[in-house]
Amino acid sequence: MDLRNHSTVTEFILLGLSANPHIQALLFVLFLGIYLLTIMGNLMLLLVIKADYHLHTPMYFFLSHLSFVDICFSSVTVPKMLENLLSRRKTISVEGCLAQVFFVFVAAGTEACLLSVMAYDRYAAICHPLLYGQIMSKQLYMKLVWGSWGLGFLDALINIFLALNMIFCEAKIIPHYSCEMPSLLSLSCSDISRNLIALLCSTLLHGLGTFLLVSLSYAHIITALLSISSSSGRSKAFSTCSSHLTAVTLYFGSGLLRHLMPNSGSPAELIFSVQYTVITPMLNPLIYSLKNKEVKVALKRTLEKYLQHVRC
Repeated sequence: MDLRNHSTVTEFILLGLSANPHIQALLFVLFLGIYLLTIMGNLMLLLVIKADYHLHTPMYFFLSHLSFVDICFSSVTVPKMLENLLSRRKTISVEGCLAQVFFVFVAAGTEACLLSVMAYDRYAAICHPLLYGQIMSKQLYMKLVWGSWGLGFLDALINIFLALNMIFCEAKIIPHYSCEMPSLLSLSCSDISRNLIALLCSTLLHGLGTFLLVSLSYAHIITALLSISSSSGRSKAFSTCSSHLTAVTLYFGSGLLRHLMPNSGSPAELIFSVQYTVITPMLNPLIYSLKNKEVKVALKRTLEKYLQHVRC
């Protein structure tokens, strides 16, 4: 169904984070800095993982894809937000809004799946260390990664295909800095029952489903850690999953709080949205760099090789 033939609305107005011009200028500088840090931090992590053969393991293969997803996630929403912070007409076309919703679905769904896959990887490494190489074979971890991407794209395609049939009549103000499916559903003047069912299924699969998988993996990990007699052994084993646990807490915690709130554009809702889509992608490379000894050593080796190359 052609959207333009069934809708009198051709663009939406994004209210953003503030209507005060002075605050908007400060927010532009702040979010531009965050975006640049996100891109540079995740690119650095990608390059270090690719350059250092010590990091050519399943865990860091998953981490490289997580870094790429974080770059995509941030790039879907932040550039448009920065543009609107400098513009008087804070608009986005209906087609552009649907495209943004599509890629938010892809990035958010894929990241949730990757975090659950990484939790399973930590479970296999800690609970079955002698069988880890057999359990996490190259064939399996490749399937897990591409399966995560596949589920993210499939989820996005289903929801956007149904969204193309929505009709937008008069309401066109989105009390947010980006387009999300709940915002569009509240603006539609057509039947959205199928859209709500699809969104509920997506939430159950990529929200509750992946969170339960992560929780199950960590329940086994905690049981295994408690069975280790020495405190140094427990500390060493826990250090291998502390970075991932921090990333999981940030992502699922802020995402859950965001989606449990009504779509009203309240300050609390906007704060959790910023945490979920903007801050977490920036923090992930810092978490995995600062709390992970292997990454810090690999980064040092990579810098030393680069400096030697420059001197030569």
